[in-house]
Amino acid sequence: MRKILIILSIMFSVAVGVARSYDKEIAEAINNADWFALDSIYAVAPEGSISDFLDVFSRALIGNRFNRPDISIPAFEKLLTKHTTELGPDQMISCAIMCAVDKSRQGDNVGATAILGSVQGKLLEEGNIKAAQILERFIQQYSSLAEYHPYRINIEGSEGEMSFKMVAVGRPEKKGVHMRLEDGFINGIPADITFDTGAGVNVIASSLVEKYNLIPIDVETKVSGAKPHNGSLAIAKEMKIGNISVGDVPFYVMDITANNDEADQYMQSLNIIIGSDLMLQLKDMTIDFENSRIIVPVEAPSKTDSRPNLCFSSQMNLLVKGLIRDCGMLMNVDTGDSGYGCLGKEFYKKNKKFIKTEGKETNIRLAGIGGVEISKGYEVADLLLNLGGNSVDVPVMEVMPKSDCFGGYECNLGVKTLMLFRSVRFNLVDFVLSTESYKSHAN
Repeated sequence: MRKILIILSIMFSVAVGVARSYDKEIAEAINNADWFALDSIYAVAPEGSISDFLDVFSRALIGNRFNRPDISIPAFEKLLTKHTTELGPDQMISCAIMCAVDKSRQGDNVGATAILGSVQGKLLEEGNIKAAQILERFIQQYSSLAEYHPYRINIEGSEGEMSFKMVAVGRPEKKGVHMRLEDGFINGIPADITFDTGAGVNVIASSLVEKYNLIPIDVETKVSGAKPHNGSLAIAKEMKIGNISVGDVPFYVMDITANNDEADQYMQSLNIIIGSDLMLQLKDMTIDFENSRIIVPVEAPSKTDSRPNLCFSSQMNLLVKGLIRDCGMLMNVDTGDSGYGCLGKEFYKKNKKFIKTEGKETNIRLAGIGGVEISKGYEVADLLLNLGGNSVDVPVMEVMPKSDCFGGYECNLGVKTLMLFRSVRFNLVDFVLSTESYKSHAN
């Protein structure tokens, strides 16, 4: 009997050790915002090897970051009912907002409002009035959206097609471009719409709300740009681009001028923006740069076991895994960046000698909603980019030695870099970005 007890004791110690090991790895992945590592660790962890709180928290974050609301929503709901002590007020607020975002993307704005209201009620019960007030504008936003049916999509024909043209923006010497969608209409009125994958929400200039007969909603909103920008919300009853019609489209309304001639010149191309929020609703889209069109299948692909190479950032931007000079990093896919893009301080640290030898010192100017940011950096030519299964030589990218790229990312892929590929496909069911090169097409 004593021998059996010793064996059981050893087995129990090993099990506790395994649990602690997985808890530590998962906690590190969460703290580092490394969602791919979190997904991989969770996938191989034996059942029962993760503490209950981290198990639920992992599912919530994995589902939210990889567009799996069927996983994230039940996990968030469990967190916000059974694990509020472990979360604390700040994490409760963050989880409530993420859960609301996921519910809203599923068309459940009533549920989004309810989960936010429930957490606000708990915070008020605990006397945490300041924390509870943070949720108020989100509650107003989703309760207002609940009166509509956002993103009702109709495609006329066998596949959706949106044509685009590249329009010049910014300082002429930079030869920057934006993607202007053709045959665009808002409430039946022709509209110049810019397609910006780096925009987490749709944006319209406040001066255009009346022109396009949008329905204003008295809700305060905030959008991150060069600086945070306040605005409101409005609904377009119908937006049509090519043969794709979208009903009840929510737009963030703001004054996009920045009292800066350079920024305002750049922003003239961004009076109306649609971005990743609509992309998610379309589920699968291919930007065909060779033929200047965006293709959307009528039926979304079924989910497969493919491992994702895309994830959401905390700002809900689309990040993709890629390599530049064999340095792996997460890259913000941003057609709203009118150039080739930029690289941040981590790339500089790993390639300092090469950059100082081969690069050219320059002032890096980032224009966007809210103003212009200027910093010292380098222009580096002929960088090999591996992205989505293919590689291209990028003629030039800007490198910032002391800071991250716009939005806090280690790399920003501008539209001119994406244009080096024949096509870029966003499968937002599997969360996989794939590319086709001109070279592979020729073969």
